[in-house]
Amino acid sequence: MRTLYIKFIVITVGIMIFSGIFAFIISNTYYQQKLKPLNDQKNTRIALNIAEFANDHPTINLEEYLENLSSIGYQIYLVDNRGKEFYFGARFREIKLYNSTKEQVLNGDIFHGILNFPQETFVTGFFANELKNTIGVPLTHNGKKYALFLRPDIKLLFNEMHILFGWLLALSILLSIVLVIFSAKYLVTPITKLTSATKLLSNGDFNVNLDITRHDELGELSLSFLQMARKLEQVDDRRKEFISNISHDIQSPLSNIKAYTDLLENESISREDRGHYVSIINDEIRRLSTLTKQLLLLASLDRNEDIIKRKPFNVGKQIKELVRNYQWQMDERGIMLGYSLPEIEIVGDMSLLNAVWDNLLTNSIKYNKPNGSIEISIEKRDNWLVVSFEDTGIGLNEKDIERIFDRFYRVDIARTRTVEGTGLGLSIVATIVKMHGGKISVESTENVGTNFIVELPIN
Repeated sequence: MRTLYIKFIVITVGIMIFSGIFAFIISNTYYQQKLKPLNDQKNTRIALNIAEFANDHPTINLEEYLENLSSIGYQIYLVDNRGKEFYFGARFREIKLYNSTKEQVLNGDIFHGILNFPQETFVTGFFANELKNTIGVPLTHNGKKYALFLRPDIKLLFNEMHILFGWLLALSILLSIVLVIFSAKYLVTPITKLTSATKLLSNGDFNVNLDITRHDELGELSLSFLQMARKLEQVDDRRKEFISNISHDIQSPLSNIKAYTDLLENESISREDRGHYVSIINDEIRRLSTLTKQLLLLASLDRNEDIIKRKPFNVGKQIKELVRNYQWQMDERGIMLGYSLPEIEIVGDMSLLNAVWDNLLTNSIKYNKPNGSIEISIEKRDNWLVVSFEDTGIGLNEKDIERIFDRFYRVDIARTRTVEGTGLGLSIVATIVKMHGGKISVESTENVGTNFIVELPIN
């Protein structure tokens, strides 16, 4: 399989060759259509001037005169009315010329061989060193008629230029190929490194290094790739953490259930202990049930299933009913509750949003201090509903705030050793709010309290 490096070189050289051929075709067409008639007219004037000079100076030696002309850059063929031929200057490559053409010029006509030179050839007529590619004019000297055929001696006029242009063309092609090879390497090397980095990522190795100092699209691509690698590494770390957490959260209650089940097999235990063990087993079963329900809900939310059933409902009334359900827990812990819950209607999924308020309220209770307080408020700002749950609990540090909505993330166990949870609640909250087109934010100070603010579009 060809590498991108080889493909780039082959394609670039191919473009150069195609461009050269195409340019030659265009230039050849331009010569045939534009330059050749002008070249014919110019050489016709020169030939007529030569014939006129010879006719006006009968005393000059015609052969010496034409020989001198040939030495300054012309190929000349002279034929008289008896068929005697004379050649001056460089030899013609092809000397075939119809007798009718010679007779035509001897009789006073002009032969436009340059203009009428066949156009089928792929080489411009300017360089065709043939006798039929000449200008033929009648010439009279000392009363004797001749036919003079003339064309520029390209080799004499441009011999050094041919060599120069030849070297220029060869060096240009060679230099272009060399530059293409090096430029291709310069362009392809970062892509090769990106390919290698992609293979490393596919194997789970996120430690990739790329050149991000280039100030072009490849530099931007490398920078974006590195950013993607870092994010993938974070996702992979969180995936591993997720697996570890869910394994622990499932294994822990199962271990407790197994342990207390084994204890129940002991017939000597008292009835009171037996009831206590059964109660613990039921708590662990409820814990597993809650975990599985939350995981199923998260899976549905992740698949973006059409689970939102939007309809108008009263948020203030909904939260008041929720508060009544948890009033006994707050009274038990001596938590004072204050709220401002005007009756405001929004369009949304009543059941899913109830899960949002339930999670936020239970967190405010669980993480609050004894004899603390909770303030719940809702208000309408333009076309948005703003709901706030503020408590005087343990608060969050900066690290906790950054990850509080991550799945299975729980705050420092040392500060919450009396509180248990799945670590999925706030992740579910954030997902539901986002699916409703809203946003959730948190303001918190460690050991002072936390305020969760939910903003939802009303319609």
